[in-house]
Amino acid sequence: MGAAWSADLRAALGTAARRTLPRRSDYAGLARSWRADAVAGVTVAVVALPLALGFGVASGVGAAAGLVTAVVAGLVAAVLGGSSLQVSGPTGAMTVVLVPIVARHGTDAVAAVAVMAGGLVLLGGVLGVGRLVAYIPWPVVEGFTMGIGVVIAAQQVPLALDTPRAEGENAALVALRTVAAADWSAAWLPLLVVAGVVGVMLVLPRLHRTLPASLLAVVAATLAAEVLHLDVARIGPLPSLVTAPSLPTLTPEATSALVPAAVAVAALAALESLLSARVADGMADDLPRTDPDRELTGQGLATIAAGLVGGMPATGANARTAVNVRAGARTRAAAAAHAVVLAAVVLVAAPLVARIPLAALAGVLLVTAARMVDGRTARAICRSGRSGATVFVLTLATTVVFDLVVAVELGVALAGVLALRAMARTSGLHREELDLGEVDAESERALLREHIAVYRIDGALFFADVRRFLDELAAVTDVRVVVLRLSSVRVLDASGANALGEIVADLQRRGVVVLLKGLRPEHRRLVEAVGALDALQHEAHVFDRLDDALAHARSHVHRAVAASRAPAA
Repeated sequence: MGAAWSADLRAALGTAARRTLPRRSDYAGLARSWRADAVAGVTVAVVALPLALGFGVASGVGAAAGLVTAVVAGLVAAVLGGSSLQVSGPTGAMTVVLVPIVARHGTDAVAAVAVMAGGLVLLGGVLGVGRLVAYIPWPVVEGFTMGIGVVIAAQQVPLALDTPRAEGENAALVALRTVAAADWSAAWLPLLVVAGVVGVMLVLPRLHRTLPASLLAVVAATLAAEVLHLDVARIGPLPSLVTAPSLPTLTPEATSALVPAAVAVAALAALESLLSARVADGMADDLPRTDPDRELTGQGLATIAAGLVGGMPATGANARTAVNVRAGARTRAAAAAHAVVLAAVVLVAAPLVARIPLAALAGVLLVTAARMVDGRTARAICRSGRSGATVFVLTLATTVVFDLVVAVELGVALAGVLALRAMARTSGLHREELDLGEVDAESERALLREHIAVYRIDGALFFADVRRFLDELAAVTDVRVVVLRLSSVRVLDASGANALGEIVADLQRRGVVVLLKGLRPEHRRLVEAVGALDALQHEAHVFDRLDDALAHARSHVHRAVAASRAPAA
């Protein structure tokens, strides 16, 4: 048994390795598209620089960690991931998860969490769980996204006020406490920087859509701070990006304490990466679709690589991926070029980057957060019906109050329950009129109508609706034969098949013969597997045609009536 399991594991790992290794087809058409890919890579790098700095600072691990992650994880995921267009790096959603980890375990724990989480994401790719993201409902995705936007905005309050971050893990509460503790005689200056950055980012796209608004806003804020000698906090000196890989050193106790955090980070990394890749696929219909399992494998390796060089966990980044597609990227060379350009910019301009005001990064992230809160989408979901609106609001609120992983779990669970309820409502049990066209005698018609009942089950017979069917058929007491029409049953699970056996057994205990009509082949296998057909009075009581079932029912009625009229011995 152990040898067989080991062989299966080796086979799965071998398949994952073959799927992950770069291949020539990854760069099909590069000879024609290299110019467009290069332009797209430069464009994305311009957008990614302030975001990488901002997310690194906002997460509590520093700007350098954000840059390292953008360069290293961005390059590894571009080469090994499953998407031709995905751009990876630090993201706002990951920042939301990392802030409590830093508060609880310190900055040194982030690299260890990255390695552990990356291993879990890699395992998910090997096990083929990437396709499960298709089952996450739209209201959950949008509630999750908007909740992230709210949390990111709350996280920027300490940077925007140039005030030490208050104690706590919940971003909204921390923001309120920070506001209460702020020194407003000094806070107005960083707020002015924030307002300037926000204004530039809102105005520039109206003047020219292709201008890199976030980068230009940060450059303008930095120049203004330098020329006017503004007393605002800066990023500070950046360590070298060229770092020898090393495993984080942790005690067994510390490692076990970080396991829940690593699981949360891994779940978020997998979810956000696959959702971002799905969006990219929708924006470029003429390119190969993302391989979700390879994408998880590549993202897992990217996060491990980032953790080994002192970075933070990475995911696919929605905003940068969208910029990549709109800039004309055609192959994964564009995402790889973005990482190379970022590295070059940082190596050449590190002293300039060190002078960027932290408030300027807060302004960039506030605009990014605001763009994640899409009022039009929220209204569309709320107009779609009570179920969708409930799932959306619950996911959004849970994201803000608790955390992202809990929000997705609750949102998916509630959506599943509501979907099952809707399916149950479309199912039904209906008593049908007997078709007695071949019977001429009115007395026999009356006899058959009195003793034969035909019931049709529509829709689904499954665990969420079993009790209703049992209760309705338990009320059948006035007939000798019941014909259950099952050809309209579209969904049948093990609970439904078992309930069918209970229905048959209960009726026959009360002297009612049960005949089944129209049992589909795939459903019959399940019904036989759970032993439901064993409850039938005779194995021949399963019919394909209603006429045959009714003829058999008539013979049962005649025999029963004859037996009841026979004189007692």
